[in-house]
Amino acid sequence: MSEQKSAGLPMTAKWDPEKLAQEKAELQELAARPFVGRAGGYIKRTGPGLLQSAMTLGAGSATASVVAGASFGYKLLWVQPVAMFLGVMMLAALGNVVLTRGERPYRAFAREFSYVIVLLWALGTIMASIIWHFPQYGLAAGAARDLVAMAGASVSTVSADGGTSLTTTGIVVSFIAGIIILAINAFTVFSYGSNARGIKLYEWFLRLIIGSVILMFLIVVIASASKIQWAEVGKGFIGWYGIPGIGDSDGKSMTLVLGMLGAAVGINMTFLYPYSLLAKGWGEDHKTLSRWDLGMSMFLPFVMVTSLVIIAMPATGVYDGVDGVREGLKPLQAAESFKGVLGEKAGRIIFDLGLIGMTCGAISTHMVVCGFTFCEMFGLEYTRARFRMFAMVPAIGLFGVVATLPFWFPVAASAVCFAMLPIAYLLFLIMNNKRSYIGNAVGSGAKRVVFNVLLIIALAMATTGSLIKIKGGVIDRIAKVFKSEDTPAITAPVDPQAPEAPKPDELPTKPE
Repeated sequence: MSEQKSAGLPMTAKWDPEKLAQEKAELQELAARPFVGRAGGYIKRTGPGLLQSAMTLGAGSATASVVAGASFGYKLLWVQPVAMFLGVMMLAALGNVVLTRGERPYRAFAREFSYVIVLLWALGTIMASIIWHFPQYGLAAGAARDLVAMAGASVSTVSADGGTSLTTTGIVVSFIAGIIILAINAFTVFSYGSNARGIKLYEWFLRLIIGSVILMFLIVVIASASKIQWAEVGKGFIGWYGIPGIGDSDGKSMTLVLGMLGAAVGINMTFLYPYSLLAKGWGEDHKTLSRWDLGMSMFLPFVMVTSLVIIAMPATGVYDGVDGVREGLKPLQAAESFKGVLGEKAGRIIFDLGLIGMTCGAISTHMVVCGFTFCEMFGLEYTRARFRMFAMVPAIGLFGVVATLPFWFPVAASAVCFAMLPIAYLLFLIMNNKRSYIGNAVGSGAKRVVFNVLLIIALAMATTGSLIKIKGGVIDRIAKVFKSEDTPAITAPVDPQAPEAPKPDELPTKPE
């Protein structure tokens, strides 16, 4: 297919050419303003970074932050900012390539490298968006059940062997929560795939979601401010303690940190970002804006939310001062520890609402990226009907409200997705330095050297993180299955948010 046919996206035709020309002139004028005025002007025009922020602020980052805070208190506050900074650098390189040429990366990369590689990139994106859709619904439904349970309803039962199953009430609450979230996201995602006005509506939806999530966790932290060791928080952000327990023989703390550093950006995010740029009609004149967008709409919200969650853990007693990786810990267990914050139940309610907000944003972006990816993979031109149809594919994840996926589904997804992430990073690094493709946009001098060093570090961290995830999510899980002699029968829907081995009073709660 020719470059001309693979340039831009049809939905950008909805933009008023005169309005785009006016925006370019405004951006040129902004570049000459003082920092404060320039910052305000860029922030008003952000957009694609919001999709990245919403996608990464889901069940995975919530769990990672809870485990980090519960295991080492404030000591790992530096990890998530560093991880996202490296991810932002790689997406900035991808943005530089796409905004320079205005060509869809799937078709451009297939021509410049290999169709097989980009096909695996697309398949990894789809698998990630569908498979990891399930835990988003599972966490949202679990938070909804927790809210109902606080009202006195029985949503789950614990059997004699320690297993946790949902009651009829729990199942009904789960599906109601899931259906409501799906309906909200379907409406906003369908708007995104229609026209420029719909894109703006969707972006404001994400701003509302992300802002609400930040507010929820901020309220919890402020309410616990007297119990927070703020000097230790500062040390945590500057990496004062490095990686605690780095010399332990089991290597769990090192594995946790390296996994966090390499997994802040998912394979589906790498596909979504360039297409969200093209959907906005952005080009070379928007390069500076795109960098501000990544910083203000992606990096800052991610760091704020994950940091607030980590800071909250010691304040509620989840972290008891003893360092050590707490495996199997889930966000809803942490929510239970907020008893007594802002009264008897308010802190716990706000934390649950924050978790629901995180999953809602991630669910919507999974739908958006599938709308793009299927069209590209099948070589179909974008229409409103096709985008909406493909965007609904991950909706099967709704069943995650009451069940987890069969063993082989997440194993296969982990194998493909984590293997493809460093490969995708390598492609971005090469393309950003390919003068025959982007000309002088490769940069020059010390700035180019420093940027490439950062990209190489990001690639190394992504590779290390992927190897860790593949070992834990594929190799170790397969080995565990073959060692297991029998599989217990499932007699009722299992609570997907229940701990693997629940114990009474497993988490200490905030003293009354």
